Amino acid sequence: MSATDPRAPEPLHPVARELAPPRGGLRSYPPVERWDDWEEYDPAAWPRKVTRRYALIPTICFNCEAACGLLAYVDKQTLGIQKFEGNPAHPGSRGRNCAKGPATLNQVNDPERIRYPLRRVGPRGGGQWERVSWDEALDDVSRRIRTALVEGRHKEIMYHLGRPGHELVYLQRVFHAWGIDGHNSHTNVCSSSARAGYAFWHGMDRPSPDHANARFILLLSSHLETGHYFNPHAQRIIEAKERGARVCVIDSRLSNTASMADWWLAPWPGSESALLLAMASVLVRERLYDREFVRRWVNWEEYVRAERPDLPVSFEAFEQALGELYARYTPEFAENESGVPAATLVEVARTIGSAGSALATHVWRNAAAGNLGGWQVARALELIVVLMGAVATPGGTAPSAWNKAVPAPPLMPPPAKVWSELLMPREYPLAFFEMSYLLPHFLKEGRGKLAVYFTRVYNPVWTNPDGMSWIEVLTDPEKIELHACLTPIWSETAWFADYVLPMGHASERHDLMSQETHAARWIGFRQPVLRVMLERQGKTFDLTWQAHEAAGLGQVWEEDEFWIELSWRIDPDGSLGVRKYFESPDRPGQKLRIEELYRWIFEHSVPGLPEAAAKEGLTPLAYMRKYGAFLVEDQVYHTHEQPLSADELHGAQVDPVTKVVVKGGQAVGLEVDGVPRLGFPTPSRRLEFFSRTLKEWKWPEQAVPSYIRSHVHWSKIDRAKGEMVLLPTFRLPTLIHTRSGNAKWLYEISHTNPLWLHPEDAARLAVVTGDLLKVTTAIGYFVDRVWATEAIRPGVIACSHHLGRWRLHRDAGGERWSTALVDLQQVERGKWRMRQREGVRPFASDDPDSARIWWTEAGVHQNLTFPVQPDPLSGQHCWHQKVTVAKAGADDRYGDIVVDTNKSFEVYREWLTLARPAPGPGNLRRPLWLPRPFTPDPSAYSLGGSAGVE
Repeated sequence: MSATDPRAPEPLHPVARELAPPRGGLRSYPPVERWDDWEEYDPAAWPRKVTRRYALIPTICFNCEAACGLLAYVDKQTLGIQKFEGNPAHPGSRGRNCAKGPATLNQVNDPERIRYPLRRVGPRGGGQWERVSWDEALDDVSRRIRTALVEGRHKEIMYHLGRPGHELVYLQRVFHAWGIDGHNSHTNVCSSSARAGYAFWHGMDRPSPDHANARFILLLSSHLETGHYFNPHAQRIIEAKERGARVCVIDSRLSNTASMADWWLAPWPGSESALLLAMASVLVRERLYDREFVRRWVNWEEYVRAERPDLPVSFEAFEQALGELYARYTPEFAENESGVPAATLVEVARTIGSAGSALATHVWRNAAAGNLGGWQVARALELIVVLMGAVATPGGTAPSAWNKAVPAPPLMPPPAKVWSELLMPREYPLAFFEMSYLLPHFLKEGRGKLAVYFTRVYNPVWTNPDGMSWIEVLTDPEKIELHACLTPIWSETAWFADYVLPMGHASERHDLMSQETHAARWIGFRQPVLRVMLERQGKTFDLTWQAHEAAGLGQVWEEDEFWIELSWRIDPDGSLGVRKYFESPDRPGQKLRIEELYRWIFEHSVPGLPEAAAKEGLTPLAYMRKYGAFLVEDQVYHTHEQPLSADELHGAQVDPVTKVVVKGGQAVGLEVDGVPRLGFPTPSRRLEFFSRTLKEWKWPEQAVPSYIRSHVHWSKIDRAKGEMVLLPTFRLPTLIHTRSGNAKWLYEISHTNPLWLHPEDAARLAVVTGDLLKVTTAIGYFVDRVWATEAIRPGVIACSHHLGRWRLHRDAGGERWSTALVDLQQVERGKWRMRQREGVRPFASDDPDSARIWWTEAGVHQNLTFPVQPDPLSGQHCWHQKVTVAKAGADDRYGDIVVDTNKSFEVYREWLTLARPAPGPGNLRRPLWLPRPFTPDPSAYSLGGSAGVE
């Protein structure tokens, strides 16, 4: 490289100049052939050169959903884990990690981690615990579950998870074997509106942008720095920019991503779909869209027949109708709604038009999750993708499922003939998915009770809105008889459990992962590295917790084995029909071992893996233990275009009007221009611009992509009275909800969540950076510090949801790296007050760094003050809040929280009136075609009589 080349490396350190160049040059990663015996100098021994020998064992990060690959450097002498670095054999992350990956070391070595099963002594929330054995915990929990099943109380067993950690098919196998509808997720506080918007288009509920090959990247909110699949997406966006791609970020807040974009559009919160539809209108009006793709793959005929009977059923007539439909979404209209200049919208739209089918887009939370009708933001964004013909193209945006691999396990049980209305109530027949955050309100209304309630790496007291209502039901044994918390660390929710059961971090468990990081399909294998290391040395263990105990970690376990053991004890004699699904495929009648499960999957359910393993003289399981990942298929494009095979067409019929290919009563494809092709998993097998489902299920006015004014629309905000919009949805790139609470490196970087406030608003409120503001919601208030910045638009304040952790006991119940010690008082029925006694402080422990803590703040727990605000269609909690902002009073202190759960219940009832309940066509609870995790038997969809039909 020349001295003037901007890519030239930094000058070498003077000492480095004296070193001889390494033979073969420098490597970015240790070569795989040396992973079993890798040598490095011990950095703690510097300047002495002390050689350490390591075994490098791959696993998968557990600190967000991206499932990036890690290499654990296990000291071959001490069996301690020295560090975690990236796994270069991982197709998604390609050896790269964000800060959260290496911080796994903090979590493994955390001096405050839970190492043994604990059982509550005294009242819930009292903070008294006793250590018990795994046998004691399993026997108690299994006895209660068995009793509920025998007595027909299948709906009283519920499992509530924050992050599966593995593909959901594993748990589906467990709960279908039990015969329950008990899977509850965090989806409706995260992504349900985005999921709904995508699913009504193409039947799959996530996008998969091919960022690396895009010519234009359109992002809503801050995906590069912190959002969905942060690290795999970020590195590919950077690659695209290096090749000349243009980037536009739509976000009311100047995120790190937005700061590096070609366009930052900062609309009024909730106006995003108006802005996107204006861009679509430009594409339509100026004929910049892909007419042939729209003709072949959009259900325009169905739209014309249903909505425009005055027009002939021709593509030209549809184009006329399309122009008329979106004529009102002018750039000037969008400017009035959003505040973004009309000329900028036209400029961006035309640039999108010039990108053709290489348009990568993404929305997940923020705009979709924040607003009433936010699901139409995803519908509007996908409209632009469809118009450009950028569906599953190089540089385009594919439906998620086509870029994932979900291997089938052995012996799947049939779906349960049960429907739990505590999960999927009839008020929300189109929700994505379980109405999890409404559980306290449902229990208070007497809709049911729970015999056994599991929380798994989920912290609803802290994560969900209206956390005080969660405390009220978690402390009521008549509503929840037993609460077992499966968690790697203490949390605000674990404090109110009956059992706290320690589960492993990234390097302490078996899981199978696959995510839609790019245009490929891959699997990643999370494994307990210390167990693997000990077994390499000839030791054997029946269970992972036994290996961890031998390695000095205590009895930390893993869920995969936990569910096998629990299920076996629920049905020890097989009389309930549960046990047979947890028997070994190799040893009839014997209990399934974890290595047998994954051996079977890798040998039978991962295309190409047995052949790749055989080339190296390995079994498929040994291959995955060695590499930690496998690329099933690369360059996955145009999946919908795949012709149906002769076997698929045998016995099939083509509907003469819709051209849907039907076999055995099920749609299997679509005839396009005379050729039977796979198509999309929608009722029409096309991309559904017009959703007959929405029309028939009582939302006819929203059957096509349109604009719904948000509950925080500017017309509802009186800034003269101190009213503003609070954006509480953005992430920090260093933290991930509850799981990162024991990662000292991460909290040293990020430990405050101030209020982003525009200088205009700061001047109006007479505050400067560091001053306290009191933010009042519909059910209470919180007090936080100001950060005055032009990085937020006027009239809006923003506060990250990743901070504000707290504990009730000085020495227990919360990670002292990240929590404030608080007083929590119920002043009277339903009225709660929280005040911080002290922030983060140094403490004595086995880790000398705990005495070196220099930061003092833990942030403010804003979510406690939010009422539930369920979108009536998607079920999404609409996070954005209409608030009143004022200077803090003399009696207000940083971190103060006041909440009235009586008011929160009133707000819940107000939003409930917006719902349009089932039944729908066929007297169904929910459309049979619409995705739902752990889909029950079709008979359970009927609200009465025989199974409904659509």
